[in-house]
Amino acid sequence: MSSDFEGYEQDFAVLTAEITSKIARVPRLPPDEKKQMVANVEKQLEEAKELLEQMDLEVREIPPQSRGMYSNRMRSYKQEMGKLETDFKRSRIAYSDEVRNELLGDDGNSSENQRAHLLDNTERLERSSRRLEAGYQIAVETEQIGQEMLENLSHDREKIQRARERLRETDANLGKSSRVLTGMLRRIIQNRILVVVLAIILVVTILMAVTFSVRRH
Repeated sequence: MSSDFEGYEQDFAVLTAEITSKIARVPRLPPDEKKQMVANVEKQLEEAKELLEQMDLEVREIPPQSRGMYSNRMRSYKQEMGKLETDFKRSRIAYSDEVRNELLGDDGNSSENQRAHLLDNTERLERSSRRLEAGYQIAVETEQIGQEMLENLSHDREKIQRARERLRETDANLGKSSRVLTGMLRRIIQNRILVVVLAIILVVTILMAVTFSVRRH
């Protein structure tokens, strides 16, 4: 399981490094290349999100006692993803302003005002996104705690069931031992009775022989 997570982790590291490099190059590219680069970055961001989802699923399958380290790494990767999206939004805003100026011929002051307004809206969206992310993280942690509790209860139930089975086996073995001992005691008593009967028959036979012998004389 951890090997799958580490494979996704390596893919995520390579992909985010490429995205970071491309975002930094966007402001310096000609308009045509910028448009293509923006579309490329959008596609790679979606791929990075899918990798995060796969990593999150892998973490949920890891046993609770080993999950903490991977959960911390996931939080770090989600923060990194959020930063990449923020940087990309700012790059897109600058790109959109440039395109708008080329199409509409806006002057520098108007462009700066619009950019400031858009940046302010972006910061508000980022704050809302962070609050949503914090709420999501709390929900995930709560789910993990509940899952751990259910797993602990399941382990306890299995232990109780195993103890009951051992008690049943012990009772069955005691019953078998009791039956064996009873049979042995019965055979011992029967053997003793047989010995006594044989002894009586032997004594009677001897007495009869002696009696017949005396009468003859």
